[in-house]
Amino acid sequence: MAETATLARPYAEAVFRLADAGGTLSPWSGALRTLAQVAAHPDMQECMSKFDLTAVQLQELFLSLCPGDLTAEAKNFVHLLIEYDRLELLPEIFAQFETLKNEREGVVDAQIITAFALEGEQLASLVTDLEQRFKRKINPQVSIDIGLIGGVRVVVGDEVIDGSVRGKLNAMAAGLLAS
Repeated sequence: MAETATLARPYAEAVFRLADAGGTLSPWSGALRTLAQVAAHPDMQECMSKFDLTAVQLQELFLSLCPGDLTAEAKNFVHLLIEYDRLELLPEIFAQFETLKNEREGVVDAQIITAFALEGEQLASLVTDLEQRFKRKINPQVSIDIGLIGGVRVVVGDEVIDGSVRGKLNAMAAGLLAS
């Protein structure tokens, strides 16, 4: 069976082209986020795999679990995915759509791992510094890892900036062992 990313790519690209042409990237992003969350829910996955639901029943169930109003286009997209037995691809479709959207808008995701929670001003200052360094808008995704001891570790694409105490200790240990 083909890899999930490969199967999801044409759907993500098609929705992206539709949203980009219509100037509706943000609304589609929100709709896909909602659809992906519903599709990823364990109860929904169980319904998709274990129960013998007709396409109409599955669509009605799925759409009834989506909070808020979906556009007719989003509902048609769900119908299409159900028709081709691709509903489980929604989380990957959303991820690929977000990547395409971020590229279009000049935004890059930054994984910011800190030893302690960052306050609003601290995070804003770090994001500003990162935007200057990478010359792109930064979409921060912050997580806490007390194992860093102190400082911060930032991953942007394939570049890692390790300003953590743990990283500095590891670098010193490696330097001492090499001597």
